Amino acid sequence: MSFHMLFSGIRNAFRKDELGLEIMHISLPTTLALAADPIASLIDTAFIGHIGPVELAAVGVSIAIFNQISKIAIIPLVSVTTSLVAEEDAVEKLQNQPSETEMLIHASSVTEETKLEVEQIDPECSTSSRNVNRVAKLGHDKSYIPSASSAIVIGAVLGILQALFLIFTARPILNYMGVDYNSPMLKPAQQYLTLRSFGAPAVILSMAMQGVFRGIKDTKTPLYATIVGDVTNIILDPLLIFVLRLGVSGAAIAHIISQYLISLVLLWSLMKQVDLMPPSIQDFQFGKILKNGFLLLLKVTAVTFCVTLSASLAARQGSITMAAFQICLQIWMATSLLADGLAVSAQLGLILGLVLSFLLFSLLPFASKLFTNDVAVLHLIGIGIPYVAATQPLNSLAFVFDGVNYGASDFIYSAYSMILVALVSIFSLYMLSSSYGFSGIWIALSIYMSLRTFAGFWRIGTRSGPWHFLKENYALLQ
Repeated sequence: MSFHMLFSGIRNAFRKDELGLEIMHISLPTTLALAADPIASLIDTAFIGHIGPVELAAVGVSIAIFNQISKIAIIPLVSVTTSLVAEEDAVEKLQNQPSETEMLIHASSVTEETKLEVEQIDPECSTSSRNVNRVAKLGHDKSYIPSASSAIVIGAVLGILQALFLIFTARPILNYMGVDYNSPMLKPAQQYLTLRSFGAPAVILSMAMQGVFRGIKDTKTPLYATIVGDVTNIILDPLLIFVLRLGVSGAAIAHIISQYLISLVLLWSLMKQVDLMPPSIQDFQFGKILKNGFLLLLKVTAVTFCVTLSASLAARQGSITMAAFQICLQIWMATSLLADGLAVSAQLGLILGLVLSFLLFSLLPFASKLFTNDVAVLHLIGIGIPYVAATQPLNSLAFVFDGVNYGASDFIYSAYSMILVALVSIFSLYMLSSSYGFSGIWIALSIYMSLRTFAGFWRIGTRSGPWHFLKENYALLQ
């Protein structure tokens, strides 16, 4: 019955009502910003693929490692930052609206004794007055949002720690991922991962600032910054890889430059809108960010570990298998992130997933030749295409249900259900990859996304947890 209620209005997904237009106005720039980086990564993959399958496979393993470490820090930080910034921005705007009592105080230039008497009548006046005075000192065009400064500081620290960790542990991590000392992938993989690590502070900082912008409902600035950075990356790729003959090192350098450019553009824009220097250490919101991010950290670790493990298992099967897996995975992730940004309802998510599935089935067999000319790699890509395309509706719905449960602050269920999904998926990956090789990995990833979708809907469908009100509303409708 709950499933029927959720999808009964699927024809309304295309209605141009006020709520739908507002959602699209916010989500469309976010979607384009989310899609810009995966598209740039696809172009990176295409350039690297024409160096050779060994280099493509090596970069694929390195990217999997980098993304695993980055997302563990980025997703909880961005999600919590967006929530806290939105809350503080709303409170600050309400407090900065002068009440009648406050207007009387400022208009009449009363004495301090009179102010104290008024504050006894209206306790909110004191806090509101301080905020108004602060905004006046800052200039009326800047907001005072402590969480913004906190997120930037935490992001910088996490970025530096990630860079140091990967620089000094690149080789043993690659060995653990299946790239042993005798593998031809080891040297290019280590070169790429070590260089790419220098861009970690910029990656985490830029994502933290994007969380701030989303919190203040500015989704266009991150889009513009991302486009500037990714276009720079695309221009530098062929110059550094082929003209200067830097190979995979050139690809890493191009990516680093683009990420720091994005961070500088975002920081410059943010400083115009938000006061980034809280007056005292007490105003930083470190505790809230770290506390609320812990449950998300558990979920993200489980989510990213499954994808990283699949890359590791592909790498253990050789450079040809890993090269094909890298191309399929980048396409899978690019389309999934597109669905993540646009899937603002279950109805629209399902429709979008079906459209993406059709497009991938139709175009990917021909488009795969843009990434490599190696016959063996193209053969494996052909095996992976049905899985990449068929899972698009599942991916879209999984992201919708994740977002819905986040909106209800159902972080505990989201975290622990994802851990259970990950455990089953890890078992499937080991069993199926050993039995069916490349196909087995994609079958296991399909099972993984099916379980994510089921877990996300289960909470809403059973109307338990924060969704208990659905029972009451459904009873009223009857």
